Amino acid sequence: MTKFLSIFGFLSLILLSSFQNFGGKTESTFKAINKNVDRKSNAFENLKLATQQIGHRLTGSENGKKAEDFIANTLKSYGYSNTDFQPFEVNSWSRGKLDLVIVPDNSDNFREVDAVSLGHSPKAAHVRAKIVDCGDGLYEDFEKVAVDLNGKVAMFNVDVRSSKNQGKKNLHRSEKTALAIKHGAVAVILINKVKGDVLLTGTASVTGELIDIPAICISYDSGRNIRHWIYDEKNITADIDMLNFFRPVKARNVRAIHNDKAKNASEKIVIGAHLDSWDLAQGAVDNGLGAFSILDIARVFSELKLKTKRPIEFAFFMGEEQGLLGSKAYVNHAIEHKELQNIGLMINLDMLNNCSGFNAFGNDELKTMIDETGDIISEMFGEYGNNNSNHAGLHSDHEYFMLAGVPVCVPSGKLTEDVLNCYHADCDSFDLINKSEIENNVKYVSMMLYALANAKSLPKHKNAEETRDYLIAQNLKEELILGKKWRW
Repeated sequence: MTKFLSIFGFLSLILLSSFQNFGGKTESTFKAINKNVDRKSNAFENLKLATQQIGHRLTGSENGKKAEDFIANTLKSYGYSNTDFQPFEVNSWSRGKLDLVIVPDNSDNFREVDAVSLGHSPKAAHVRAKIVDCGDGLYEDFEKVAVDLNGKVAMFNVDVRSSKNQGKKNLHRSEKTALAIKHGAVAVILINKVKGDVLLTGTASVTGELIDIPAICISYDSGRNIRHWIYDEKNITADIDMLNFFRPVKARNVRAIHNDKAKNASEKIVIGAHLDSWDLAQGAVDNGLGAFSILDIARVFSELKLKTKRPIEFAFFMGEEQGLLGSKAYVNHAIEHKELQNIGLMINLDMLNNCSGFNAFGNDELKTMIDETGDIISEMFGEYGNNNSNHAGLHSDHEYFMLAGVPVCVPSGKLTEDVLNCYHADCDSFDLINKSEIENNVKYVSMMLYALANAKSLPKHKNAEETRDYLIAQNLKEELILGKKWRW
């Protein structure tokens, strides 16, 4: 046993020396981070203050501006005098009036159903048409009803629920909507997966622009009732009356840099999260968890005066919920000003809770680095699981960095069922936040960030052809084609 521990200690020293240039300081730095977060973390308190004083953080709204200022002022109070705004102007969608009435064909036996509009439904729409049940809304489900769907209302699940589809990859609500439009649907009704009367919002647009047809969400219970009615009555019609807003708004990403004069200044690490939220609730989970974790990570690095070989940029993106608008503006600016090559790595925190590992997004070199550092962290702090993965995905702020060939890393954790049930819903409020779990985000992401910022090298960027092959290998081509982002 003693011999085993000696070998482990020797290997640990090798790993430590491979990740930084200060000898044995990595272990002592991890201890300092842990102690600082235990005693001084503001993540929980800042998120509570923001949800109480601001509420939702819809892009382009007065609340959104207040949230941008809150983050910037807090960063400055932590000593980041280089805090700045990256303004961008976009067309922003917001909801207005919505009425949904379900009625049998040629009957006055109607039922009013609670529903919520999905972005980016038309500014005005009135549709009255037969409902066609499209199951889970996967490719095969639409093919099955294709001959009947033209001119009808497509109704489908947000999730994969049918036994025949178990094990198949689910599609994003926007991709299911795109398939419905492709098959001639005149409206879509999504059925929430959460049992009860919880309503879900989010965008139904793959591009962030207005879609041609109204898209709405109804509760699980309403969907079940309508399906029973379709089975009994056959010809069931949806009457949808909708009014929304789509107008130019100004928003701002917020940025601050730790150690902007670092030795490897041309390899900065961007650690980002979207600050914006939908307007049905406070957005405490999505994405208060990610944004306010990063805000406290910035505090830790400043208070401990952590030395890094690479600069670290803390980025807070607006417009993610409306189509990744803020991160798209960030990447486009970097490309236009020939700064993209100076980004060595992008780390994205979206709804991260109780961090217990990292996803290397299909990069074997990065996965090895994460595994090795995670071994050290978990040996020092037993509650850290070091549960790492290596597969890519879409639909958050890492996407445009990944499409541009930048290596991407996403921390992972676990959300309880009651929290997941409030995703994009009117129950996403601060009472869902667990103090120790958001603080674990700060601890373990800070440790991994410190190690990566001091690594001898980072994985290289992919060129256009390598990025194409990587996306194909990660089974993302069809989704990107649906989203009109496939450029090859």
